[in-house]
Amino acid sequence: MAEWSGYLTLILQGALVTVQLTLMGSALALVVAFLAGLGRIAPWGPLRWLATAYIEFFRGTSIFVQLFWVYFVLPFAGASLSPLAAGVLALGLNVGAYGAEVVRGAVLSVPRDQREATVALNLTPYQRMRHVILPQALPLMLPTFGNNAIELLKATAVVSLISLTDMTFQAQVVRAQTGSTLVPFLTILVLYFLMALAISAGVRAFERRLTAGLDGVR
Repeated sequence: MAEWSGYLTLILQGALVTVQLTLMGSALALVVAFLAGLGRIAPWGPLRWLATAYIEFFRGTSIFVQLFWVYFVLPFAGASLSPLAAGVLALGLNVGAYGAEVVRGAVLSVPRDQREATVALNLTPYQRMRHVILPQALPLMLPTFGNNAIELLKATAVVSLISLTDMTFQAQVVRAQTGSTLVPFLTILVLYFLMALAISAGVRAFERRLTAGLDGVR
């Protein structure tokens, strides 16, 4: 029993790494999603092309390949990253590409008369986006952002390939040492599920707070 307690502690230590990856990767993905999503609808052609190239590249290539490039190939260009930093960068850029299309679609869904009204009021482009467009678009983004965060959580398992000791890596260690597959992988299955539930609950709570008093208005 004491032996299995030690193995459980090992998996829980891996769970902390998974939480770190999820939080930092989601933060990076959120920033990148807004930059690329707004870049896709910018009035400047080169910026639109750059944002489109980023989105299509990271959506069209495998997260496994992206992770290996970040961790194993970038050092040849003089950019050596720790396993944690490489995992966060690869996950954030990958999920951010999907989030960018969410941002673009939500912003474009704001009624045209709202945009025209901001022009008539002589608001600057920043004021239009900050005070009129984004407050209406953000509630539309949240459900899909929550899904993206859960997808990122599940994708953290790929970092075990670069020997980062996340939950999946630690479960493989326990399996190798005990010969049992059921216990360690059932444990991380439950942990992934509980983490996904926490993300869903957090996003729903934020959405309720953001849309409080707007029933019948949206």
